[in-house]
Amino acid sequence: MARKISAVLTFEVFPEKEGKRLDVFLSEAYPEFSRSFIKKLIKEGFALVDGNTSKPSYRLKAGQKVTLFVPEPEEIKVEPEPLPLEVLYEDGDVAVILKRCGIVVHPSPGYTSGTLVNALLYHFKDLSSVGGVQRPGIVHRLDKDTTGLMVIAKNDKAHRILADQFAKRKTEKLYKALVVGLVREDHKIIESPIARHPVDRKRFTVSEQGRESKTEFWVLKRFEKLNLSLLKVKIYTGRTHQIRVHLSSLGHPIVGDTAYGFKRTSVPKEVLEALGECNMLLAYKIGFFHPSTEEWMSFEIEDPSPFKEVMEIIKKIG
Repeated sequence: MARKISAVLTFEVFPEKEGKRLDVFLSEAYPEFSRSFIKKLIKEGFALVDGNTSKPSYRLKAGQKVTLFVPEPEEIKVEPEPLPLEVLYEDGDVAVILKRCGIVVHPSPGYTSGTLVNALLYHFKDLSSVGGVQRPGIVHRLDKDTTGLMVIAKNDKAHRILADQFAKRKTEKLYKALVVGLVREDHKIIESPIARHPVDRKRFTVSEQGRESKTEFWVLKRFEKLNLSLLKVKIYTGRTHQIRVHLSSLGHPIVGDTAYGFKRTSVPKEVLEALGECNMLLAYKIGFFHPSTEEWMSFEIEDPSPFKEVMEIIKKIG
């Protein structure tokens, strides 16, 4: 390992992960790296199983310890790419776009192309530079497996004003979430602090030592036959994985979100087939004050795929 190491992460193989390939296990445990990049790291000796090097195809056993040495990131050159981009609104200051599930927002090791930023650089002549060369125009983000609306800044002034609105909670962000279990309360506010997980550094958890976090939800519908609930969710703080952590902490993980407690056996196979690798979390509405006109702007979308198809299946069955 000639490269400098930025972090050392240790993962335990729980019984439900037994039999997983090493590269698959690590790509799920550390989704910031693509599976191809994980394979490369394993072959170069950056991953150990019980202290020993192994092959990407090695099948893990319950109780084993997997250690990943995260190398310092190499400089990434971000190029424009003619990728599809769904633009709902655009002017000289901002653009509102729909990010699809499976799309990484900005480049990182293992995701040097095919990201939202690559598409933005191709489709827009001007983007803000406040976020650096790897995050032009990016004011806020959505997880890879989440679909939803994002506002993009097209110049530095707009970026700073929008970022200030997000920081001061002047924006509106509404989500829909399909969760496991019949949520008892019709309405609830969760204010549990969130901190990085003490063992799995790519996950977060409720902790008294964490940062202030506030999530509010309303039950839209309960599907008693399937033991599922559809929620409308509003967030007041923008902590990483906030909705996923808060709902999971109540015992209601989001359908598809295996990182925070979802079990694939908890829903019918038809749901899994329609969902693919996505989570049933949708950022369906966003509102903000325009950085130049100060006019309140609000955008809302109908359920896109695969959220729409999954809900059709749920309603038909339940």
